[in-house]
Amino acid sequence: MAYTAHRTTTRPSGRRHPLVATAMVLPLAALLVVVFGGWEAVVTQASSVGVMLGR
Repeated sequence: MAYTAHRTTTRPSGRRHPLVATAMVLPLAALLVVVFGGWEAVVTQASSVGVMLGR
């Protein structure tokens, strides 16, 4: 039986950069919008958020 070294995966502490998180989420979000046809809901929610922010 061969010797197998114990592998440890180190993960940097802290959070991901917001741009990295956005880049990870956007493709899935776009796919879900296309599959479920929710473009109108996305536009409505974005408009509501814009109104709440005062734009």
